[in-house]
Amino acid sequence: MTDSKGHVSIADSAVDSNQKDSLLSQIDSPEDLRKIPVDRLPQLCEEIREFLIRNLSRNPGHFGSSMGAVDLIVALHYVFNTPRDRMVWDVGHQAYAHKLLTGRRKDFDSLRKYGGLSGFPSPAESEYDTFVCGHAGNSISAALGMAIADMNTPGQTDRKTVAVIGDASIGNGLAFEGLNNASNNPNNLLIILNDNDMSIDDNVGALHRYLSELTTSAGYNKMRMKLYNKFRKRGWIGDKGKGLVLRFNNSLKALISKRQNIFEGLNIRYFGPFDGNDVTKLVKVLSEIKEMKGPRILHLSTKKGKGFSTAEENPQAWHAPGKFDPATGEKISQKGNMAWQDIFGRTLVEIAGANENVCGITAAMPSGTSLSLLQEALPRQSFDVGISEGHAVTFAGGLAAGGKKPFVAIYSSFLQRAYDNIIHDIAIQGLPVVFCIDRAGIVGEDGVTHHGLFDISYLRNIPGMTVASPMDAPSLRNLMKTAELSSTPFAIRYPRGKSETTSIDSEMTAILIGKGRKVFESKTQGPKAAILSVGPAGLDAIKAAQELEKDGVVCDVFDMIWIKPLDEGLIEEISKNYDLIVTVEDGIREGGFGSAVLEFLASKGAQIPVVRLGVPSQWVAHGSVQELKRDCGYDADGIIESVKTHLPSLSLKK
Repeated sequence: MTDSKGHVSIADSAVDSNQKDSLLSQIDSPEDLRKIPVDRLPQLCEEIREFLIRNLSRNPGHFGSSMGAVDLIVALHYVFNTPRDRMVWDVGHQAYAHKLLTGRRKDFDSLRKYGGLSGFPSPAESEYDTFVCGHAGNSISAALGMAIADMNTPGQTDRKTVAVIGDASIGNGLAFEGLNNASNNPNNLLIILNDNDMSIDDNVGALHRYLSELTTSAGYNKMRMKLYNKFRKRGWIGDKGKGLVLRFNNSLKALISKRQNIFEGLNIRYFGPFDGNDVTKLVKVLSEIKEMKGPRILHLSTKKGKGFSTAEENPQAWHAPGKFDPATGEKISQKGNMAWQDIFGRTLVEIAGANENVCGITAAMPSGTSLSLLQEALPRQSFDVGISEGHAVTFAGGLAAGGKKPFVAIYSSFLQRAYDNIIHDIAIQGLPVVFCIDRAGIVGEDGVTHHGLFDISYLRNIPGMTVASPMDAPSLRNLMKTAELSSTPFAIRYPRGKSETTSIDSEMTAILIGKGRKVFESKTQGPKAAILSVGPAGLDAIKAAQELEKDGVVCDVFDMIWIKPLDEGLIEEISKNYDLIVTVEDGIREGGFGSAVLEFLASKGAQIPVVRLGVPSQWVAHGSVQELKRDCGYDADGIIESVKTHLPSLSLKK
């Protein structure tokens, strides 16, 4: 049930969901949805929100955006003939209702769990999921390709394609490229701009301010369409003259309103903004524009967290809130060790407080990276550039060229989008930009599009780049201090989640670049294995070595710290004094740290066997970090098994 403001009443929701007139329980496909009278769709939206609140309160996921997009998703599946007609999502945070309506309601409890439903739309999971959508900005380009393919395929010309993109994502450079191409190629693409006035953090930039003020007349659009159809029937205008008339109309409207519409300036028909949380109105609007020809954009205003007052009032905190009490909205806090991102954020505040040339940059993720701590403490030394990773890197290059010391905090999987910027705008010039690579390695429940598996391999081959990974909190702080003093490009990678410490009170000390350390030495005697690790994987390596020692196996652990430059002297010494080397890294094996060790040993003609542990060359799904590391074979048990299998004397005994 909902109150007078449209908020879900949790106390009654469990009862309502079991009533005989429940609509959601009768829907296993969009075909079932289309049998429901349109005047009952508000009830369905209410039931979907009740379902999401109950489920996400105990099985965390992306809450706010999914609540806000319920009405839009219901209306789209109601009006369009999915899956023949296609929806292309831009970031799948908001698509939970889409999963519920497309046959996955009964499996929803498995969302983001090992072996269960993905947290994002996935073509491997359902025919209703048309394209991978874990990173922002790609929906318009992908949907435009589909729409043009259909126009040029016999028997497919009647198919409809809809791209759904958010107000933060549309500021991404790729989205602008897609818009520009949509205006220059014949197509019938419909773009839905889901404007919830809210990204994960506050939207930034001129485009956001523009969207918040943009208005248009529905009556004007209706009148224009009627006139166009009348002129076309009488032969007064054809397809060739359509663009000229469209541009004239756009100019006339801009003159009258004293406002230029950026979309119509690109010759893309614009409708809106409409209330995106009014499902019956949405059905009417979508039905009216569904058969129109040419590219169109429908601007909808939605409310993030819609139906749950606590989330509506604080949408930033309710993007992915974790577990919470569905009756009170109180979050169930999980106290414990500090998150890696918070260690980074607090350390950067210390460094920037003592050096006014130090600044922090993030791409729409200040809270996710904890750059928000610098924003609060030293706002003039902090920059959020929006969902624009390439720009973030080049902007940092400009700051560095101007004498500043930028620390760029971006998730590993998102930094992939800025690879050319790293090479062309930073590395070639040797600019002293520090890349603080959050969510490096296996990230867990967000799955394949968010794992940070490739940063080691895509950074270590760049000339002049320094790449390091801390095993623990003091090491991260020391690396950040070392990076501050470095005059060359510098990358520090660290994982998602909790560190090994509950506080940070260690002094920061610059350390020698390219020098590793021994962190565990076995006290037993016999053939010796050396585990060479980078990053927190070293903690699993120490645990494995301790267990091996109990079994009488000699196994020492070296925290190598540096991926580039390698501690070649230490590796050469190890190759002469041990019988086996096992490398362990939280990333893809191909081209990674283990490959770097092999390359060096091969250059020296060393004969020692080397076993590389890490992520194999395959896509890794979602699940807990421990489950996924176990499957990839580089948790403590995997390390133990590898040592026992490959240490020469043990292998001979078998």
